[in-house]
Amino acid sequence: MEFLKYQHLERFGTIEVEKIETGECYVFPKIDGTNSSLWLNEDGILQAGSRKRHLTLDNDNAGFYAWAMKQENILAYLKEHPSHRLFGEWLVPHSLKTYKTDAWNKFYVFDVCIDKEADEILHEGDSKLKYLHFETYKPLLEKFEIGFIPPICKISDASYEDFVEHLMKNVFLIEEGKGIGEGIVIKNYAFRNKYNRQVFAKIVTSEFKEKHEKKTGSKLRKGSGLIEELIAEEFVTTALCEKVHAKIVLENEGWSSKFIPRLLNTIYYDLITEDCWNIVKKYKQPTINFKTLQYFVFNKAKAALPKVFGE
Repeated sequence: MEFLKYQHLERFGTIEVEKIETGECYVFPKIDGTNSSLWLNEDGILQAGSRKRHLTLDNDNAGFYAWAMKQENILAYLKEHPSHRLFGEWLVPHSLKTYKTDAWNKFYVFDVCIDKEADEILHEGDSKLKYLHFETYKPLLEKFEIGFIPPICKISDASYEDFVEHLMKNVFLIEEGKGIGEGIVIKNYAFRNKYNRQVFAKIVTSEFKEKHEKKTGSKLRKGSGLIEELIAEEFVTTALCEKVHAKIVLENEGWSSKFIPRLLNTIYYDLITEDCWNIVKKYKQPTINFKTLQYFVFNKAKAALPKVFGE
C-alpha cells in the first residue's frame, strides 16, 4: 500500500461543500496538531505518513513514527484489519497551546479509510480512499483501545448558525477556562458534492472570529480595490499565517529569520493550491496578475505576523 494524502477539508460555505448540511451531519472537534497516518505495507511492516510525505525513522515528523512503532495495540489493529489506514492528529505543540498537559504526544484518530478499487475511482483527481462511517470504525478502535476524536453532536439539516453554536462548545482536550478549540469538522457521510466527490467541511475558530470582526467593521481596511488586494484580504487569514509559521517552527525545532522567504512563499502556495477554485467562483473568473497578488499576499502575511517580521 502506497502513501496517500488525507483529503483537503473545505471551508464551509464554499462551492465544494455546497449543501453538505442537508441531511445528517456529524460535527467533530478539530484539533491543532500535525496530520498523520498509519498503515501496513505488503510485508506487514508498519508505515507512517505526515500530511504530505511518507515518513522514515531517519526522516520522521515530530517523533510520530518512532512513537507509533512502539504501540502494540495499533500494530495489532492493523494486523487484524490490514486494508485499513488510520488518519489522525499527532498532538504536538503547534499554533494552539491551550491543551491539557496529558493530551500532548498522543495520536487521535479522526478517520479510518480503505483503499478504493480502480473501478471505484470515478475520474482523475478523485480520492483513492473510501472513508468508513464513524459508527463503523468506533467499536473497532475501542476494541484495541486506540484513541479517537468523538463527535460533539449529530445534527440534521443544520444552519451555519447551528454549526457556529457547536463550534463555541468545542472544549475537547482544552484546559478548563482556556477558551475553545481550533474549530470543527462537518461530516455528512451520505454527501457527495456536485463533482461526485466525498468531501468534508470545516469551520476554523480563528478564521470565524476574524471574518466576524471584519463584518462588524472593526478590522475593515480601505484599499485600492484591486482584485488581487481583495483576494489577499479575504483569503490570507491570520489563522493561515500562524499555522504555516507553526509548521515551520515544528519542523525545524525553532525559528530563524532565514525561514522568512519560505514562510511567505508557503502562504502564497497554500492560497493558490487550496483556494483558487473558491476565488474563481466568488469573483466570477477574474483576470489576476499573479505578481501583484503575490505582493498583496506577502503584505497581508507581514501584517498578520508582526512579531515574526519585527513590525
